[in-house]
Amino acid sequence: MTLLNPRPDLWTLEPEVLHLNHGSYGAVPRRTQELMARLRTEADANPMVWFRSVADRLTTSRLELAGFLGTDPAGFALVPNASAGVTAALATIPIPAGSRIVLTNHAYGAVRYAAERFCRARGAEIVVVDIPLEADDDTVVATISAALDERTAGLIVDQISSATAMVFPIRRLVEACGGRIPVIVDGAHAPALLDAPAEDGADFWTGNFHKWPAAPRGTAGLVVAEKWRTATMPLIVSWSEYDERLPERFDMQGTYDYVPWIAAPESVRVLAELQWPERRTQLSGLIDEGARVLAKALGTGIPDIASPAATMRLVELPFSGVATPGEAESVKIRASRELKAEITLTGFDGRTYIRLSAHAYNSLHDYEVLAERLPTLL
Repeated sequence: MTLLNPRPDLWTLEPEVLHLNHGSYGAVPRRTQELMARLRTEADANPMVWFRSVADRLTTSRLELAGFLGTDPAGFALVPNASAGVTAALATIPIPAGSRIVLTNHAYGAVRYAAERFCRARGAEIVVVDIPLEADDDTVVATISAALDERTAGLIVDQISSATAMVFPIRRLVEACGGRIPVIVDGAHAPALLDAPAEDGADFWTGNFHKWPAAPRGTAGLVVAEKWRTATMPLIVSWSEYDERLPERFDMQGTYDYVPWIAAPESVRVLAELQWPERRTQLSGLIDEGARVLAKALGTGIPDIASPAATMRLVELPFSGVATPGEAESVKIRASRELKAEITLTGFDGRTYIRLSAHAYNSLHDYEVLAERLPTLL
């Protein structure tokens, strides 16, 4: 494999800061930022002309993003984020009183909150299945399958868990549900980390483009299986509410800022120029080495995850138990102010971890500097 050089020059990130948490809010390349600025200037120069042009521009962008995912464009709609996609899916499936929504202990907090809201409103209940970090695919499928029964109204499962960077066997879980139980996939981290992430046969799949594709924030996709497309509605009732086609129904949401959706394909083109498949493989090796360097400095370890995400790793912190939200936030703020390092913490199964995530602007030096600085702060 050709060794590809880091490309921080493609971004406008502060050079004196260690940017080690791409997986939360992403980072938009300079070229995409410049395109967004031009589009906003155009919109404000003549709003009437701009909004008359939006529908066609959205169609062009949507088709390009569907092609990037390798999915059927007729079932692909644009949404602001994966949480919105999951909420739209939950609003579509039948959740009768006394039924159950099954998810795992890896589920993203906002997704669990959405499931809880729908269950409260419908008189249903939540079932949380515990999946150990070291569980292989066979164990994951068997454990989740054991929780499914005739009362199960839906299964919500991460494709790549935000909390643990663990990859779940979506196709096998879909097969286990046998078409009887709707499967909603939270693929927030999947675009650009997995090839064709929306093609495992789930009833609903949703993923963010602002993470690994480095698109503008507020850009995500919702992929809906054909059987659900007529019933799936956007969360905002607007002028396109009764459009017969799923994608267009989600496009026009009043005076929404459509610039991020229209500009998103520019970031996909940046990825292509970065030789992304090869670079992703290289970043996987980089994050492995970076995690080892940090764990050694902290005197801790790296959890044994059977299926880790390509560019994300956990490193255990020398804390007793799980840090409270306040404690975790305090560490992140102090790291930002005192160490010039942007990191995130996650808690799982009684332990606290730093979740590292890398993109093309990172180098091993970033992790070596963090390893030098972080022990003193902790």
